[in-house]
Amino acid sequence: MHEVVVYSRPGCHLCDVVKETLAQAQGQADFEWREIDIDTDPELRLKYNDEIPVVFIDGRKAFKYHMDSRDFLRRLAPRPRILA
Repeated sequence: MHEVVVYSRPGCHLCDVVKETLAQAQGQADFEWREIDIDTDPELRLKYNDEIPVVFIDGRKAFKYHMDSRDFLRRLAPRPRILA
């Protein structure tokens, strides 16, 4: 199962769009997501203030500002292994 983290803040329209996209995608892939309000932590606010929303998938930054469901689901899909 993939872990998805959304760094956001209250009142952020783009954050709301990303969270809605995640909610709609939940039935289509194996992932859990959680939201972290950057305004509750001065370090996070400093780090992400100008980038929200920021989406991490399995600990790696995957999207900032915008995310569409097709691109998100593609990032979750297993990559084919090349056998030599």
